[in-house]
Amino acid sequence: MEGADIRFPHIGIEIGNLERYLSVFGYPVAYYGMIITFGMLMGYFMASWTAKRTKQDKELYLDFALYAILMAVVGARIYYVVFEWDSYKDNLIQIFNLRGGGLAIYGGIIGGVLTAVIYAKVKKIPLLLLLDTSCIGLVTGQMIGRWGNFVNREAFGGFTDNIFAMQLKISEVQSKYITDELRKHIVHLDGTDYIQVHPTFLYESIWNFCLLCFLIFFTKKKKFDGEIFYLYLLGYSLGRIWIEGLRTDQLKLPGTDLAVSQLLSIVLAVVSFILIIDGRRKARKLGYTRIWKS
Repeated sequence: MEGADIRFPHIGIEIGNLERYLSVFGYPVAYYGMIITFGMLMGYFMASWTAKRTKQDKELYLDFALYAILMAVVGARIYYVVFEWDSYKDNLIQIFNLRGGGLAIYGGIIGGVLTAVIYAKVKKIPLLLLLDTSCIGLVTGQMIGRWGNFVNREAFGGFTDNIFAMQLKISEVQSKYITDELRKHIVHLDGTDYIQVHPTFLYESIWNFCLLCFLIFFTKKKKFDGEIFYLYLLGYSLGRIWIEGLRTDQLKLPGTDLAVSQLLSIVLAVVSFILIIDGRRKARKLGYTRIWKS
């Protein structure tokens, strides 16, 4: 008897026949893409809700979202391709094959922030207020989007036997992400071989949910425009530092064994912490007029 596709042995959850695609009129539509799209829509709704809550024009955020989502996807792809260049240098056309996977969230963040800079200048609106509001939507999209990695059986960590340990069919996983340590702990069950891993998608989704709740709560307590965005960068980066360290599919700095996302997370955490301290110091001197509804 063929075993389940995904198992969580210590909490008694088994998932069988988890497909990657849904057939629509004979055309395969990836669940990954559907989940990412849903995350983007929910991100927009959360940003719009935050704009209303803070007495801003919601229509600005619909307009901004249309540009930011497109540029975030472009940025995520460029970031991934740059640090995975060996996989594309001999077949450049694959750079444009998004269906083959390969998006990096930090590239998406960079693309979104650059779009915000241009949009704020064109529309003559405060950039930092735009970023404060938009990051609520961004972390919502990240929280949901990680479940696309679950469906694709990717972005997992090394071996663990903790309560959340996840078992994946070896036949459903890209072999290049199966480490020697994972091979030493292969589980044989019902005629099927599994690797047992950290479900890093789950860790990051839960981390982002907690971060989202904190940012929503803290919006009423912020002392200066930009503080929510800096707190987002600080919170997300701190989580990413340890979660990225668990993953087996790290993008490495060329010529080194250093994980790019970990290094960038450390830099962002330090810079955002300094900006928060400096912003609060200036706010005490200048004062801050709150703009939310009571």
